[in-house]
Amino acid sequence: MRSFGSDNHSGVHPLIMEALINANKDHALGYGEDQWTEEAVEKIREAFTPDCEPLFVFNGTGCNATGLQLLTRPYQTIYCAATAHIQCDECGAPTKETGCSLTLIPTDDGKLTPELIEKVMTGVGEQHHAQPGAIYLTNATELGTIYTPTEIKKITDFAHKHDMYVHMDGARICNAAVALGVSLRELTVDCGIDTLAFGGTKNGLLIGECLIVFNKLFTKQAKYVRKQSAQLASKMRFISCQFTAMFTNDLWKVCATQANEKAQMLYSKLKQFPDVHFTQEHDSNQLFLTIPIPIAKKMQEKFHFFFWNEAKGEIRLVTSFDTTDEDIDCFISELSRQLTSTK
Repeated sequence: MRSFGSDNHSGVHPLIMEALINANKDHALGYGEDQWTEEAVEKIREAFTPDCEPLFVFNGTGCNATGLQLLTRPYQTIYCAATAHIQCDECGAPTKETGCSLTLIPTDDGKLTPELIEKVMTGVGEQHHAQPGAIYLTNATELGTIYTPTEIKKITDFAHKHDMYVHMDGARICNAAVALGVSLRELTVDCGIDTLAFGGTKNGLLIGECLIVFNKLFTKQAKYVRKQSAQLASKMRFISCQFTAMFTNDLWKVCATQANEKAQMLYSKLKQFPDVHFTQEHDSNQLFLTIPIPIAKKMQEKFHFFFWNEAKGEIRLVTSFDTTDEDIDCFISELSRQLTSTK
């Protein structure tokens, strides 16, 4: 099966699989006390900053929940876009883990601004109301759009001015960095981000993400929060070794570049059809567009993808590090056939 449904649907990059096989030798100490985890930590510190604290976890939901729990208290609220992953796709896990409410902010493109956040900051200092705790950003966003370093810095400055912290969901941060032509550090540390959920599985890994703690106020307690959140792996080496491979010869960039370029190719071919209308900027490896609903349902018989808003005929197409020209050509050929048959 070839899928445009999600970059979670892709396989594992061969170099990642090789790293897993190499780690599967002899015995090693558990819970991160092994050479593979030590090496991965150093690789991540080289890419971001020497004094960050990388914590390997099982999955993205756990990574976000652990990061947000670290930054907040249960009487606080977390500000996020109404389309945020922690609101729409994590089954209330961040609220359960943090005890915090979520304050949802409507946006047209999935991106927050200080002005949008400030509008919903009510009851500050009032004991009857949840107090500002953290801001949750996603880069790239759930709508495929991207925050620039300047946009992020404005939000972190605003947050810190109001005694809040900023957690970034970086499930697709590699795609964002490649699209902008900047380093991972320039999108995070240099912008004042406090914690980052660094994505792996959407960019060629088998399993695992990494919570990277930048704010020194939280580095000491972070490992205890990870353990309490049930995100501490006993055989840690099988998660961490993948990140060493990911940061060797910039494999993260190679995979993200492939995904982004295939999305651009798909976009270029799709925009030639008068019945196709894009609903968001095509910044990363996600495309949001409308096509006639009957056509979309016919296409789903041969290709896997999701409706984003079925009432409007809006669908989402996602490319991966292993998306091929043939995948795109087959999709375009079938769409052309379906659209022609309805004329």
